Amino acid sequence: MLRDFNLIVSTYRNRENDCISELWFFSREVGDTRIKISKTGLPGLLVAKTSLNPLTFVERLRAIAEKSPWDFRYILKVLPIEAVVPSTIEEISKVALKFSRRLPDQATYKIEVKIRLANLSKRDIIESIAPKIPNKVNLTNPDKIILIEVIGESTGISLLEPKDILSIQKIKMRSSS
Repeated sequence: MLRDFNLIVSTYRNRENDCISELWFFSREVGDTRIKISKTGLPGLLVAKTSLNPLTFVERLRAIAEKSPWDFRYILKVLPIEAVVPSTIEEISKVALKFSRRLPDQATYKIEVKIRLANLSKRDIIESIAPKIPNKVNLTNPDKIILIEVIGESTGISLLEPKDILSIQKIKMRSSS
């Protein structure tokens, strides 16, 4: 698995190879001819390293998906990742707190944690971060999301707006209604 990924991509179980091909195709469409893509060993989960800024990559991919959502057959969700650290609570909280300094004073936030292939506690991670952030928490409609994605020995972390997370399924649902 790539250790220095900056995208996490989900697909259907047993469709990882099809998703890799689709991601290669769309990477070229958004201007990245040097993307690296790797399986994680988990069904339906890939990591990738784009040569673009991961937020720019997702923004450009969203523009294509908004125009032609049905061209996406295997990519389900794309998460931009700003930093990858070893999967320890100390490393995760250090980087998450550094990112939290970018929160505007009045902005609300939530911490979203997914743990795969690791013996860490979601509660312990959140408790190592949340008490040190002065902003208000909003679990239903936050201004910002502190995204923590633990995949074995590597953890991807980002400070995102909800719009920075690309869900192809949500776009397809909006376009069909």
